[in-house]
Amino acid sequence: MTQDLVTQDFDYSLPEQLIAQVPTAIRDDSRLLVLDRKSGCVEHRRFRDIGELTRPGDLVMVNSSRVIPARLRATRENGREAQVLLIHEEADGGWLAMVHPGGKLKVGRKLFFGSYGTAWITSVLGGGVRRIRFDEGVDVRDVMKRQGAVPLPPYIRRQPTQADRERYQTIFASEDGSVAAPTAGLHFTPDLVASLENAGVEFADLVLHIGPGTFKPVTVPHPEDHELHAEWYCVPRSAAEAANRSRDGGRIWAVGTSVARVLETSRTDEGVAAGSGWTDIFIYPPYEFKSVDVLVTNFHLPRSTLLMLVAAFGGLEPVMAAYRTAVQQEYRFYSYGDAMVII
Repeated sequence: MTQDLVTQDFDYSLPEQLIAQVPTAIRDDSRLLVLDRKSGCVEHRRFRDIGELTRPGDLVMVNSSRVIPARLRATRENGREAQVLLIHEEADGGWLAMVHPGGKLKVGRKLFFGSYGTAWITSVLGGGVRRIRFDEGVDVRDVMKRQGAVPLPPYIRRQPTQADRERYQTIFASEDGSVAAPTAGLHFTPDLVASLENAGVEFADLVLHIGPGTFKPVTVPHPEDHELHAEWYCVPRSAAEAANRSRDGGRIWAVGTSVARVLETSRTDEGVAAGSGWTDIFIYPPYEFKSVDVLVTNFHLPRSTLLMLVAAFGGLEPVMAAYRTAVQQEYRFYSYGDAMVII
């Protein structure tokens, strides 16, 4: 079956005006497309109505990673501007980063961040990634706090605002490390969570720090030839225990593809295991999910690894048909867009 699967199978047409440029005024006022993966039937709701789909004993798993203000402006040695997107800090204190203009920033070139300090390129890696090192004594997180911008995706064609620093975070965000929001969680509000908990639904959080590789387009003809960059994750013991308890009757709701990837990565013969590490798991059809019963997700780019995971969960034909319906019904797409739930 995988031999017959081609990247083009995950393509669809999307009018540009359906790409959400700003979030809804109220988080849970976003629209919610409900897909029954067995029948293929579609229902249209508001996200705030999700409690009508849950049951007492269900477990909602969320990603508590927080987006860091990782987009920095720097000056090159010739005085011209450079753009730096910090990805994550390495064990030796260096940073992985994507830089622009990439062709000009070779090993040894310096980057000046005004009065905050200097960094230099220490190595050139594949995929446009550089390894950079800041001067000793530079507090990189303070630089991000003072000078950094929220790294909004390129399809949001505006400059980030101060409001994005809060609105491009989920209410669960507590662990710094992502360069993109786990967008399925953006629709939850404290009141919605409280109402679900009062109805007998349990919440648990894990962490996957989302890197730019997640959104790297699949350009090869066959998905199995695509390489997904590794991302760091952590499953706390409390989350693993909650997941394993839920198998006695409740359903596990994965809020986002990042949560689904962590749950499938940490699955053992005994259940979901606590622990941390790096995952490069790439899920595409056909795939049998072992730890996810319901998937909450946003609408993703054509030919993306995220859409492929969603299709693996909901079925390629039902999911692509649902996407066409969402376009016809003028749902809002991508990070600040509407949501779907696959049951």
